[in-house]
Amino acid sequence: MTQSANNKIGKAYLVGAGPGDPGLITVRGMEILKKAEVVIYDYLAGKKLLRHVPENAMLIYAGKKGGVKHTHTQDEINKMLVDWVKAGKKVVRLKGGDPFIFGRGGEELEELVAAGLPFEAVPGVTSASAAATFAGVPITHRKHTASVAFITGHEDPNKKESNIAWDKISTGVGTLVFYMGIKNLESITSNLMKHGRDPQTPVAVVRWASRPNQKSVVGTLETIARIVREQDIKPPALTIVGDVVKLRDTINWYEERPLFGKRIVVTRTRDQASELVALLEENGANCLEFATISLQPPDSWDDLDAALDKLQDFQWIVFTSINAIHPFFERLYGRGLDSRALSHCKIAAVGRVTDECLRTYGIVSDLLPEKFTGEGMAESFEERGVKGDKILLPRALKAREILPERLAKAGAEVTVVPVYQNKRPDSFEGMHEKLLANLRDRQVHMVTFTSSSTVTNFIEMLGITDTLELQSLMQGVKVAAIGPITAKTVRKVGLEVDVQPDVYTIPAMVDAIVDEALSQKHNQK
Repeated sequence: MTQSANNKIGKAYLVGAGPGDPGLITVRGMEILKKAEVVIYDYLAGKKLLRHVPENAMLIYAGKKGGVKHTHTQDEINKMLVDWVKAGKKVVRLKGGDPFIFGRGGEELEELVAAGLPFEAVPGVTSASAAATFAGVPITHRKHTASVAFITGHEDPNKKESNIAWDKISTGVGTLVFYMGIKNLESITSNLMKHGRDPQTPVAVVRWASRPNQKSVVGTLETIARIVREQDIKPPALTIVGDVVKLRDTINWYEERPLFGKRIVVTRTRDQASELVALLEENGANCLEFATISLQPPDSWDDLDAALDKLQDFQWIVFTSINAIHPFFERLYGRGLDSRALSHCKIAAVGRVTDECLRTYGIVSDLLPEKFTGEGMAESFEERGVKGDKILLPRALKAREILPERLAKAGAEVTVVPVYQNKRPDSFEGMHEKLLANLRDRQVHMVTFTSSSTVTNFIEMLGITDTLELQSLMQGVKVAAIGPITAKTVRKVGLEVDVQPDVYTIPAMVDAIVDEALSQKHNQK
């Protein structure tokens, strides 16, 4: 990397990514990330945040893990920062937690200062605060303590003496939070007790704070090292020492969510999975995203273009999926038209979500069936009568024929036009082994299906054709289907459906999954 040709100097942004939950990054941090040209990120920086980085940005992993050879030395990281800024780039140094709290952020900025380069520092939610909050432990509390200290549990190994004044902090500070101290936990607890801290002082150790796989254990100064060994708690984890740990029994909210600890496979397209994943994660689930379908344009737009040329001939336009709405209107807009071109037509939507999507285009549905299925739509048309009507049906290239067949039988003239097609995602083959490994290791509690195509492609992804082998692999794994058609496909491949909502929407599906989990917990008591 050399000085940019136009002598433009870039800028470095030291951004705290927060403890792991991507929702905990600051607004300013997210704004910067969306404009990044180079991102140098750490092991503890939430990988989901990288989805917000521009596609053409360069991503450089500079993670460090204890006991593992570092990807880049600190000197190499410092040099990369300086070189990329000199090359005229907007460089984001993305660090877990807060970069100024045991994050070596100050050292990296000193290098930029020495080089005379511009920078900005953005704080993040520090791991201590997150670990305490997400474990249900207030770091300070009027009835328990008015002081707190953040302490490294892993000092610079090159120092001759410890900078920790054990004789002062052991009894002089109410709450103690130790970063990176798991390997030295016995030494930490011994030092505290040796210098006067009560051996019965409560202690909490929190691993992967704020993430779906968070794990917390509680003990005392006398017992916590043994408990951590028995529970196999590994880094990254923080240790909280103090009477405030007792409050966890009252306000432990994060780990009490109904789906906490449940690993749920989401098979929806990557673009569409966000709502389902967000709702599941809000209820505590750890979502494994294995997109089994990818929405692609049809091989030809000729059929839709021909239909748009004669829009005036149609009495109805029927939308059975939001996937059909977006490409339909994009093609309409491409002709210099808008929703007013449909003013003579009546519009039907298969369900509430489809209806809400149409409203974003300025369209209020004239028909919304009671049952959100193709059969429900067909029944609604049959009841009102469509003999002699011309109906335009934009849909997937391959779809169930029940609706057009019943409309035609009712006397309508139906024009079916493909506006998208379901294909395997580019990453389909690469996900095969990972998905199989999760299922074989019994790391999956539930698989969710939102359409028949997600079911069939899921089976194809597994590469299993034998029903008994499939049933064995899925033993103990619950299945959630969004509606009766999807459920029918699940049963057709030899699996049982454990969860199916009464209303065929994503929110209703998540509610049904939560109800099932709560019912299971109740039965176990």
